Amino acid sequence: MPDDLLQRAREGDREAFAALVEPHRRELQLHCYRMLGSLQDAEDALQETLLSAWIGLSGFEGRSSVRTWLYRIATNRCLNVLRSSSRRPLPTAPLPVPAPEPYRSGEVLWLQPYPDVLLDGIPDQLPGPEARYESREAISLAFVTAVQLLPPNQRAVLLLRDVLGYRASETAELLGLTEAAVNSALARARSTMDTADRPPSLGGAEERELADRFVEAFTAQDVDALVALLTSDAWVRMPPLPFEYHGTEAAHRFFTALVAHRRLIAAMVPVGANGQPAWGEYIRDPVTGGLHLIGVVVIGIAGDRIHEIVHFETTVAPYFGLPRTLDS
Repeated sequence: MPDDLLQRAREGDREAFAALVEPHRRELQLHCYRMLGSLQDAEDALQETLLSAWIGLSGFEGRSSVRTWLYRIATNRCLNVLRSSSRRPLPTAPLPVPAPEPYRSGEVLWLQPYPDVLLDGIPDQLPGPEARYESREAISLAFVTAVQLLPPNQRAVLLLRDVLGYRASETAELLGLTEAAVNSALARARSTMDTADRPPSLGGAEERELADRFVEAFTAQDVDALVALLTSDAWVRMPPLPFEYHGTEAAHRFFTALVAHRRLIAAMVPVGANGQPAWGEYIRDPVTGGLHLIGVVVIGIAGDRIHEIVHFETTVAPYFGLPRTLDS
């Protein structure tokens, strides 16, 4: 019984505390990821949240559910991270070729993908009645990237109200704000978020066929075939590198410059990231003949085209169970 667990946890029973918070662990980690954009930072914030909850358990008066109390701690922990001036993107290796002129310099340099396996066990019915975003949309890289451009308070309010479905009064209580402040922050956040309606992805066999065509063009370094799969407003991103390319012409210039100096991709190992198709990229080592991981690529699909290609460095590989090398 939850009340029994709570009482035992208050008396110092760590196993009871673990049983009390474990049902909420994965959804809290996902919330921290949406707040911070980095899986590594989200895991750190989650551990600090659970530690704070353990230390402060005596102060929990039961006026809200344990879940809501944990969300209060996690959200404010993430806000502290966002307001810290010490947060910087990790060092990165430069591109192997001089990059063509980018459309712009990206602002979300710490972005990391979120493994689909971590979404298992999070019930779809968790969002409240006032949620505006469906579960799949609210984990997509496009959504998480857009959220990272909001100021901290607007970010927290948007996620609590439009993703988790908390009411304005509940959100105000969680954040220590007035309802008027919450409503004002939400209005500004909604106006900042990209409101362009994207057609839903195909799903099923048609989406798999599009993903297969992407792999075929990508591994063959067929730039024309690759660009033909893109929407006219597609993005190519490479966090933590700051370069971003927008549109098919910019994407064509980028991939053309890269192909001339890059070895062929020998294998693409499928993984799931942010509810989107993703792969570990492997090239063949000319000395050993084995396969060597060079990154993780994630694509976003809108309708029957690809609207986003995001390449991540090998530092994210352990989260996906991708080995650094494979036998040939």
